[in-house]
Amino acid sequence: MTEDVYIIDGARTPFLKSRNTPGPFAASDLATAAGAALLARQRFAPDQLDEVILGCASPSPDEVNIGRVVALRMGCGQKVPGWTVMRNCASGMQALDSAIANIRAGRSALVLAGGADALSRAPLLLSDAMVRWLSGWYATKTLGEKVAALRRFKPGYLAPVIGIMKGLTDPVVGQLMGQTAENLAHRFGISRAEMDAFAARSHTRVLAAREAGHFGEIVPLIAADGTVYADDDGVRADSTPENLAKLKPFFDRRYGRVTAGNSSQITDGAAWLILASAEAVERHGLVPLGRITDSQWAGLDPAQMGLGPVHAATPMLQRHGLALGDIDAWEINEAFAAQVIACLRAWDDADYCRDELGLADALGRLGEVKLNIDGGAIAQGHPVGASGARIVLHLLNVLRREGLKRGIASICIGGGQGGAMLVEAL
Repeated sequence: MTEDVYIIDGARTPFLKSRNTPGPFAASDLATAAGAALLARQRFAPDQLDEVILGCASPSPDEVNIGRVVALRMGCGQKVPGWTVMRNCASGMQALDSAIANIRAGRSALVLAGGADALSRAPLLLSDAMVRWLSGWYATKTLGEKVAALRRFKPGYLAPVIGIMKGLTDPVVGQLMGQTAENLAHRFGISRAEMDAFAARSHTRVLAAREAGHFGEIVPLIAADGTVYADDDGVRADSTPENLAKLKPFFDRRYGRVTAGNSSQITDGAAWLILASAEAVERHGLVPLGRITDSQWAGLDPAQMGLGPVHAATPMLQRHGLALGDIDAWEINEAFAAQVIACLRAWDDADYCRDELGLADALGRLGEVKLNIDGGAIAQGHPVGASGARIVLHLLNVLRREGLKRGIASICIGGGQGGAMLVEAL
């Protein structure tokens, strides 16, 4: 099952920061806008796709199979199947991997795959106490029963449960994702100053790349009120180490080092790639931009989930006889500054590589000049379902722009997993 799978084209929306209110676009709006623009410039019609696969970690209750909803809204027609995958932070990358599997199995030849999430629209939930009270209320029949039920009601029942906080808490270890980043900071001795410096660099690199026109994959959005969103709106020129140092720890308020400033932002966004077999490339006269050579998934301790890229990328490197330095460019999703720094230190730690990866020695040092060349999720945001697709798409664009050949996109995954893809530019 080694047939080449080609990347034909890709596009994404701007990533829009959540501002404590529902954002202007639902997840399906974001995916439809980016996908429709992408399909409009292709040599094939939307209904010539074999399937549409969308990763989404938090679909709205009225769009549970959001992949099918978006496929229909993009004009793919009733005969093109659309489906949804979920692997937490790597949902968009899982969509790509599912497309690869179906292409190599001969079930599909031309697939639109990507990811989307509108985390600003994550719901507020009723508490269990409120739900139980409502159940009792609806069961009352007489006036006396209703009065008795009202007497049992407590105003505290109305306190909402914040859905995004539930979603970002690991149910096995009972820790928020940011707390797992604190675990890594402690394990690898990562200082607050190092985290803030990494975060500031992310903003600086995104701003420089934007100024140079390096985000050509972004499709502008227009809201119902006519507002145009052309760029990722969470990027800040004033996110300097000095200003970031003023922020208080968020997850461990007494002893912690992880803040909102050195963490990825809660964000809305969507990203798509078109994948094709060699036969589809020839049939439609397509010009591939690159290919996905290999992919790998890995599992690890959920409390150390940020090290997922190390566990996923390492066996893929070994399979191809490659060292860290043989890769021309890397995209490691910046869930937290501490998490990315921990990955770099784990590879350079002989004990970690022996004990956790089964290697004879340290894998080596990954130079930061090759890592997230145009910044990452700390500045741009992390719409959970979309990020895995975004980093693959942007990695390919970096390789082509810089005249490079080979890159790896990797991502940590809540629940204790990692995902990685080896990409080659053509």
